[in-house]
Amino acid sequence: MSQYNAPFEIHVHGDLPLRPDVTFAQIQEALTPLWTYAGAKSLADAAESSYEEEPGIRFDAKEHVLSMCWTVSGDEDFRQALDEMCMSLNELAQQGAAIEVTFYDAEFDEDEEPPEADSRDDFVMLFVGPTPAAIMQVQRDLLVEDVVHLMERHFDGAELGGVVAEIDRLFGLRFDALVSSLEIGKPPRGSGGAGGGSHGSGRRPRHLH
Repeated sequence: MSQYNAPFEIHVHGDLPLRPDVTFAQIQEALTPLWTYAGAKSLADAAESSYEEEPGIRFDAKEHVLSMCWTVSGDEDFRQALDEMCMSLNELAQQGAAIEVTFYDAEFDEDEEPPEADSRDDFVMLFVGPTPAAIMQVQRDLLVEDVVHLMERHFDGAELGGVVAEIDRLFGLRFDALVSSLEIGKPPRGSGGAGGGSHGSGRRPRHLH
């Protein structure tokens, strides 16, 4: 995608814990949708952000963490690159993690637009992880954090146990439904079939009792 006249500045932000055996070559392969979208020939060529103050895309080999604080110019089609990237990162992830993506309307000038005009800014939260349970755990933790933060304006934190328990119950139902849907596609035990196991571990996320 040419960066000239691109309608959005797109910021990708997140820290992803990776398996200890993951190599830089695997990371470069997984992030191919990003660096090719930026018009680069390799991850190293695209690792720097459009803004000098942002660290860009970095891999801490000692801590096994991929960090992204990276901005690129683009259009709505960047969402497809994000979907492809997340599918690849699932295979490298050590645990679940969230990736925040913000689309800033580069064509919107608040000083020049009429008062009733709205920008096309958008925000997307993506999740990656080695299993569906790991992904749901991150979703659960973020939701609990947001809800508790909001409700603590009106209630003491000790009063919110029931709210957290209800969130856990809802995620538990979702997880059970996912496991059931995956079980449907498996051959009966002892049938000798070669059907592959589900992507999930069969274990509920923590706190989802």
